Amino acid sequence: MSKIIEPTFYESVQLNFDRAAQFTNIPAGLLKQIKVCNSVYYMQFPVKIGKDYQVIEAFRVQHSHHRLPTKGGIRFSQKVNQEEVMALASLMTYKCALVDVPFGGAKGGVKISPREYTVEQLQKITRRYTTELVRKNFIGPGIDVPAPDYGTGSREMAWILDTYQTFKGGEIDAAGCVTGKPVAQNGIRGRDEATGRGVFYGIRELLNDKAVLKKYNLKPGTEGKTMAIQGLGNVGYHTGKISQTEGGFKIISVAEYEGAIYSDKGIDIEELVRHRKKTGSILNFPGAENMDQRKKTLEVACDVLVPAALENQIRLDNAKKVKAKIVAEAANGPVTAAASDVLLKKGIVIIPDMYLNAGGVTVSYFEWLKNLSHMRFGRMEKRFDQNTYLNLVNLIERQSGRSINDKEKAIIARGADEIDLVRSGLEETMVTAYQQIREVMMRKPKVNDLRTAAFINALGKVASDYMNMGIFP
Repeated sequence: MSKIIEPTFYESVQLNFDRAAQFTNIPAGLLKQIKVCNSVYYMQFPVKIGKDYQVIEAFRVQHSHHRLPTKGGIRFSQKVNQEEVMALASLMTYKCALVDVPFGGAKGGVKISPREYTVEQLQKITRRYTTELVRKNFIGPGIDVPAPDYGTGSREMAWILDTYQTFKGGEIDAAGCVTGKPVAQNGIRGRDEATGRGVFYGIRELLNDKAVLKKYNLKPGTEGKTMAIQGLGNVGYHTGKISQTEGGFKIISVAEYEGAIYSDKGIDIEELVRHRKKTGSILNFPGAENMDQRKKTLEVACDVLVPAALENQIRLDNAKKVKAKIVAEAANGPVTAAASDVLLKKGIVIIPDMYLNAGGVTVSYFEWLKNLSHMRFGRMEKRFDQNTYLNLVNLIERQSGRSINDKEKAIIARGADEIDLVRSGLEETMVTAYQQIREVMMRKPKVNDLRTAAFINALGKVASDYMNMGIFP
């Protein structure tokens, strides 16, 4: 009996592509063009660390130029390699198409472990990496727009912006060269929570879809559902927090770098984060028990498992141990293509990464638009809307002869702030994208999983763009 070989992250993306492509009518040559990465920039540059110089390896991959600019995060990790960045860039193309964000896919990676460097040293490396991108014309508001990813955040994005502006002084749209910036430096409110909030919206949409749930013998609704989360970084934290406060989920297990914990009574995510800041670890959290291995969270019996760490976490060697009813891919590529087959055969629903974690790029798109328009969302209409609503409330009071108190009136008549508009736009995006994926499944009886349906939808949109460009008449 031949042994099944576990595919790499990049191979998994390509396998999933091929599985979906067979259900499309897209010409083979065009499929090949969509599949390949258009540009791969591998660089090595020196940075002085202490008294010595280190040669840093880094990458920037632009997967598709069917729309410009290209868009994708920058990852700082010792595990970064060219194949990983190519896989992530490919997913970005399909992700942007799926949620109707007008970007091509890209991704960047710097092969370092951030824990091993001081803030000053990380700044040197980030600025040097940005300099390389500027020199090769791999960054710009109309060319390629980076964002945060694993190991980076708003701080690094601020350094990138400042470095870009140093080279491009006087460029009026320079702030749009990167997203995920601090709000005070041309960022947007709601960006930090965006991916996690998008994950919640995606899970909620599935749990409100009675037709799909009936097929898998699952009960609808989010209230009281159990959840296990692997990874308490930005995505895992916000997913857990919002799922608890707005969805009524009960978080029963959390895993992080230092270990994993479990409590059938539930774990308060905010309290857990405070505990970790105080002790440096999620372990020994009051009311929860330590698990002997951090990967055990993946095997917890629960309604929803949220892998929110790195790729290839659920593989052939542990897929059979997964007991969740739904696997919600908050990270990029947490389930290998081979492991996906195992989960699907077990009747487990997989909400695919290319849809579920698209909240980050969606709100990045809003930030990019804000930078190009040079205006905060809500600035023009907030007071007008507020006055209009107030006039309506006053009219109803006069006509009905009844009145409400000032507090109630203020709630009803409030105009939308920037974060309200961002959340509303994100929710609309996630709801619409889910409905489009579901429509593909309903239209194609042989397509039985959300990932394949999502790929079919994305490939159709990318192919349409290429056709409209006249490259493939």
